[in-house]
Amino acid sequence: MTTDSNHRSGPLTGLKIVEFAAIGPAPFCGQLLADLGADIIRIDRAEHAGRPSGLLSRGRRSVALDLKDPGSVQVCLALLERADALIEGFRPGVMERLGLGPAPALERNPRLIYARMTGWGQTGPLAQAAGHDINYISLSGALHAIGTPDAPMVPLNLVGDFGGGSLYLGLGLLAGVLNARATGEGQVVDCSMVEGSASLMSFFYELRAGGHWGERGSNLLDGGAAFYSPFRCADNKWISLGPLEPQFYGLMLDKLGLRGILDPASQNDRARWPQMRQAIADVIATRTRDAWCALLEGSDVCFAPVLDMDEAPRHPHNLARASFVEIDGHPVPGVAPRFSVTPGRLTRAPATIGADTRSALADWGVRAPGD
Repeated sequence: MTTDSNHRSGPLTGLKIVEFAAIGPAPFCGQLLADLGADIIRIDRAEHAGRPSGLLSRGRRSVALDLKDPGSVQVCLALLERADALIEGFRPGVMERLGLGPAPALERNPRLIYARMTGWGQTGPLAQAAGHDINYISLSGALHAIGTPDAPMVPLNLVGDFGGGSLYLGLGLLAGVLNARATGEGQVVDCSMVEGSASLMSFFYELRAGGHWGERGSNLLDGGAAFYSPFRCADNKWISLGPLEPQFYGLMLDKLGLRGILDPASQNDRARWPQMRQAIADVIATRTRDAWCALLEGSDVCFAPVLDMDEAPRHPHNLARASFVEIDGHPVPGVAPRFSVTPGRLTRAPATIGADTRSALADWGVRAPGD
């Protein structure tokens, strides 16, 4: 019989994961692992069978089960016996109440990595409280550091959900699998978006501790520096400039015709940043974005056009690297990162919920409920 794993490629080919369908960072972690070859069965709710699955569900097969049914719980435990890892993103205690917590799962499979994704973590005074990305990055210090001098600014849900959540969950899961293969011992991975986003802030906490990071919007990398910022062009489109190093800053002054107006030696004089910003902004406003691309793109000025999500897939650099691919006629980001010997690839578009219940279970040698 031809199985789904026969069609997979990537460095994680052979890794078997059971993912319990959730929202946000847990499914994105599953998508990343599937793109790199992991064989993932996603457990969806039986009452949702036949519906389209979520946008972040590509690369996995969907098994629809009623987790309040003891027979379905036994099916899940049978899958976990055959799995390397589990992904779940519910509030603490939900999996335990279903009879699928770490204790019965690890009893059935002592090598299992039980990867748990929450906002606040599995323990602590806020563990049972509802929350979203904005709340988690508030508690880690990240939100306060992002924005203008007047107010914090919501940075999409990249910092908590996907950066501090999905990526740390994936890292923890894979580290756990490596350890289990070496020792035979599984374990629980407690991934908190508060702690993940705090970890992403490590560099800035160190700068702060050393006295090198001031109030929001006054620093080198948070929009305070005049030469590390987006600028509006004559056609109301935007470009970004980021020449941090003196040689790149000097080249920018030459390209913009500002060397006689701005002193290269004063680049890091914060008292002059407002004057620098105005001078750079005035020059950038005299030409269109395309004109600045023609002059600056590919140079050491540290330049890029600020592209929207329609433009980015069509940029020549992204086209040359096939950075975006099409699914159902729409461009989406492709597999990242890239591997020279075992490249990952997109194996399937998001499946209809429950479409693979019998075939996926059969591939793993597990009977469907009632069989």
